Amino acid sequence: MGPVVLFYLNNYILLFKDLHLVEPILSALQAEGYTTPTPIQQQSIPEVLKGRDLLGCAQTGTGKTAAFAIPILQSLYLRKRLEKNANNHIKALILTPTRELAIQIDESFAAYGKNTGLRHTVIFGGVSQLAQTNALRRGIDILIATPGRLLDLIGQNYISLKHLEIFVLDEADRMLDMGFIHDVKKTIAHLPAQRQTLFFSATMPTEIAGLANSILSNPVKVEVTPVSSTVEKIEQSLFFVEKPDKRLLLQHLLQDVSIERVLVFARTKHGSDKIVKDLARNNVKAEAIHGNKSQNARQRALQNFKAGTIRVLVATDIAARGIDVDELTHVINYDLPNIPETYVHRIGRTGRAGHSGTAFSFCDSEEREFLRDINKLIKTPIPVVEEHPYKMTHTRFTPPPPPQQRGRQQQGQGGRPKTERRERNWGNRGR
Repeated sequence: MGPVVLFYLNNYILLFKDLHLVEPILSALQAEGYTTPTPIQQQSIPEVLKGRDLLGCAQTGTGKTAAFAIPILQSLYLRKRLEKNANNHIKALILTPTRELAIQIDESFAAYGKNTGLRHTVIFGGVSQLAQTNALRRGIDILIATPGRLLDLIGQNYISLKHLEIFVLDEADRMLDMGFIHDVKKTIAHLPAQRQTLFFSATMPTEIAGLANSILSNPVKVEVTPVSSTVEKIEQSLFFVEKPDKRLLLQHLLQDVSIERVLVFARTKHGSDKIVKDLARNNVKAEAIHGNKSQNARQRALQNFKAGTIRVLVATDIAARGIDVDELTHVINYDLPNIPETYVHRIGRTGRAGHSGTAFSFCDSEEREFLRDINKLIKTPIPVVEEHPYKMTHTRFTPPPPPQQRGRQQQGQGGRPKTERRERNWGNRGR
């Protein structure tokens, strides 16, 4: 039997109180200012509470975390009340690709579950494992983890998943992009066969679809927007500019005082550091986060950005889905990504939770092939800004090489793009 597909009905608006949530969770949601669930939350929460497996296809910024965190908290809370002898076994595992996203998911569980008495912790690489193993020894109900550190601690016998009841695989396609797919399969081998599985992915490439089919049992499919679509409320603009002039164009755009905080995406670690230095020379406060930065440095930069201490945060694609900043109005693609789906994830950092947003993208002569792929994916050309101080005076466009040669240039072993592989090899990458 195929998955049951649900569609959001715009003519009937549910409130969280209509979803039969228990009072401890409802009061926590009210304290957070949440009253109306997003479409994916409306559709997912009742099905997860029924114990159904779920396949969620939704673009970034649609409220996926609450869509699985709220029903997990309620299910475990109700079961724990019925237990005569509560145990310390891990009952829910959320597997996610990046440290930043893992931390944010843990913060969401803390906010929504603060009145339930359920225990949770987050584990990721790049830091000492001592605090993490101490939390595990004390006993937890919910574990949020990146794949590398999870497998490390399983190997050291700090973690057993044999009593697991609910497994969440979040950002599955990003797991594939970052080379974690084999670690995901190793993790699944440690899970009990009888469990509830929730699977979330913004895009559904063939390998991810195959993985979903192998681990889900008669799932409900929740799809609130077309796969790989861009958020309709995001105003997109394209600037053709030669590579040496990108830094000048960025400085020009930042003269607009209405851009209070902006997330800038660069292709490489070195490039992101260079952007920060260029901005500093022009008295613009900026910091970078990428794989060569320590976990503490990355968290400090993100907190400074959220607090408004710095105006510009420069990130590589490792952070494309790991950053959640309330009411972020602007994203700038300083370098176009060579994977078109990444463009969708990047600009999805703005226009979140129903807010509007603006995305500027720079395109130099060497990036036109990337632009063609992006336009093909989103099914509409990005509007071009014809008048700006650094527009191309002539087009140095080189036709793309033959397909076989182009494949060698853009891809390395295993068919993964070089830039993705280069960023993936950072530091401890979750181990």
